[in-house]
Amino acid sequence: MSSSEFIRQRSADGHSPNSEESITMKKIVLAVSLVALTGFAMAGPSCTVPKDKWLKEADFKKDLVSQGYQIKTFKVSNGCYEIYGTDKAGKRVEIYFDPATGTPVLSK
Repeated sequence: MSSSEFIRQRSADGHSPNSEESITMKKIVLAVSLVALTGFAMAGPSCTVPKDKWLKEADFKKDLVSQGYQIKTFKVSNGCYEIYGTDKAGKRVEIYFDPATGTPVLSK
């Protein structure tokens, strides 16, 4: 390749279109895209029950404990009750529950 052809190939910022930096940038964009998509795929469920139909948190927690769960963290996430803890076998759990019925909607 002649020097004039090389100069014409260089982009406005002074880098060759196939430069190592361009490849690195493509890898970064791909990695960020994959992380974003994974985040959407791993998001929890959404519960749409009106709050006036929900079980009382204290009663719900008491029922879970009576089933052998140990609750480390309890929270409301996307309208669902969500717990982090262990089951009666000591296995770590993350479970989303319908707040009106107490039925599990997703276990991880």
